[in-house]
Amino acid sequence: MGGSPLRVLVVGAGIAGLAVARALRLAGFRPDVTEKLPPDERSDIGLYLPGNAARALRRLDLDGPVRPLGQIIHRQRFLDAAGAPLCEVDLDALWAGVGECRALPRAELHRVLLTGAGGAVRHGAEIRTVDPLPGGVAVGFTDGTASEYDLVIGADGPRSTVRTLAALGGPPRPAGQVVYRAVVRGGPRVADWTALLGQRAGFLVVPIGAGRLHCYADEAGSTVPADPLARLHELFGEYGGPVPQVLAALQDVQVELTQEVELGRWFHGRVLLVGDAAHATAPTLSQGAAMALEDAVVLAESLKAATSVDAALLAYESRRRPRTRWVRDRTRDRNRTRDVPPALRDPLLRGRGGRIFQEHYRLLVGPL
Repeated sequence: MGGSPLRVLVVGAGIAGLAVARALRLAGFRPDVTEKLPPDERSDIGLYLPGNAARALRRLDLDGPVRPLGQIIHRQRFLDAAGAPLCEVDLDALWAGVGECRALPRAELHRVLLTGAGGAVRHGAEIRTVDPLPGGVAVGFTDGTASEYDLVIGADGPRSTVRTLAALGGPPRPAGQVVYRAVVRGGPRVADWTALLGQRAGFLVVPIGAGRLHCYADEAGSTVPADPLARLHELFGEYGGPVPQVLAALQDVQVELTQEVELGRWFHGRVLLVGDAAHATAPTLSQGAAMALEDAVVLAESLKAATSVDAALLAYESRRRPRTRWVRDRTRDRNRTRDVPPALRDPLLRGRGGRIFQEHYRLLVGPL
């Protein structure tokens, strides 16, 4: 169907939606892209992209614009709460032949994807209704306008409106973590992806270029604290390594509860879910953006190769489910490892941690 006049609507202009729009344009389609948020309401946080994300960006012909951004990460270092080494992962060896690992501000990747998608996004367009038609979908918006499409793609995140309207699933379920994110300027010099593991809590620091650090911390829990910055100092005030200097430089902190989306099916009629709308997990493996980028590549290939939309959607879900299931299961594995008491966990990681953490990515090193 490549180059056909297929009418496609992509709902959501985050990483997943813009990547899908880019992939469809490369395949000869011209999708409409809508986003309920105004263009200035996207907060800036850091983002770590493993090697399979770099491969997907290459398939989207966006590796060139991304190359000057952020910082290449060559090594993951795991430390205990005091800052003593536990284990390391050689990222260049792990992702050899796949792609380099990179950390950068999320907003910079978003700008690259927006340009790659053609730049035309209808902001402030919130979906109100999604109704099946013979061979299509009728979409109504909250501003009273309506359109008909051959395919609607819900790329609107874990709390997807499209998922609910299309009867593909309800709200996401809690994954049991409170997550804190911040970008720090003027903090310590850190060259590697560096994580300190404590008692059911962890603190991660990653350089994202220009002297900036992406900070990610989590703890087991289900309640957002009233004062996130004070909670971070309470949780991690006794940690070693770079954490004291990072805490001293912290100003603004974003906090949220982790969520999971696990569905029996990803499409109903001519409505399809991609990215976190279909398969969100806790961010422990840093695979959210990578899975969204891979989704885009495979969806465009499926639509281009198939003789019908229905066949394309079936082929797409069949290809993507094993990888997203692997990410979900390995995410849960790693979270369970983190929850083991340090007195038991830390000796294990000092002996086998590098091999354990590399194994979490084994399937993802393989082809899409």
